[in-house]
Amino acid sequence: MSLNNPDTVPYLTYNSLSEISFIKHAFSTRLGGVSKGIFSTMNLAFNRGDKKEDVVENYHRLCESVGIDFDTLVASAQDHNTFVRCVTGENCGTGITKPRDIESVDALITNEKNVTLVTYYADCTPLFFVDTNKRAIGLAHAGWRGTVGRIGEKVIKEMTAKFNTNPKDLICAVGPAISKCCYEVDKICADEFYKLSDLDTSKFIIPKMNNKFMIDLLETNRQILIKSGVLPNNITVSDLCTKCNSDFLWSHRATNGNRGTMCAMMCIKE
Repeated sequence: MSLNNPDTVPYLTYNSLSEISFIKHAFSTRLGGVSKGIFSTMNLAFNRGDKKEDVVENYHRLCESVGIDFDTLVASAQDHNTFVRCVTGENCGTGITKPRDIESVDALITNEKNVTLVTYYADCTPLFFVDTNKRAIGLAHAGWRGTVGRIGEKVIKEMTAKFNTNPKDLICAVGPAISKCCYEVDKICADEFYKLSDLDTSKFIIPKMNNKFMIDLLETNRQILIKSGVLPNNITVSDLCTKCNSDFLWSHRATNGNRGTMCAMMCIKE
């Protein structure tokens, strides 16, 4: 990944996605905004107790840094499920300057220009999808529930249904997220990952002592994408752990939930 504008409003980009000429994308950090206290400084969530005017200003600053039109933003309404919403220009502003008009949206897709998808993170896994043939895009929020619910697979199926996407034409990116070095879960949670029996669970479930397990969310999602038809060489996986880099990225676990929120953004350029 590349760090952009480090001295003003920093954001991350994937080199593999930056090579695609018709899209623009970004992943924010916790720096460069105006929020105060536990939200300091780049918080992009309206629902955590931060001042609305500060969050709006943060969006304006991030959009200016990335080169995205603030008025094109369309936000998800995440609750760790797997619903995929197809959005158009009519939805611009939803969740940002307009009220949410639908709940339980953990993934967004579009094939329209100047519609910027926005999804939220603070340890969970962002998934980026770009159909280089049909010129369509998707973003998904994959927490552990969304991951075991195969949200990545559901995005691909929805893009196939709506845009006639061939999975082999997809360029995908996974992360940043809390990584296997830091993501410890109990047996109840690990058992949900063991149910993904068509995957190589030994690659993403690492047993520990006392019925504890380390989970690799990024590898799990990578395998789900491959199982869904994405070519392995078309998937880039971040090596940034949000908890290990909690001075730079928001981490729910590192802050015990006293935190702001990052976002992923992506749009089809005009």
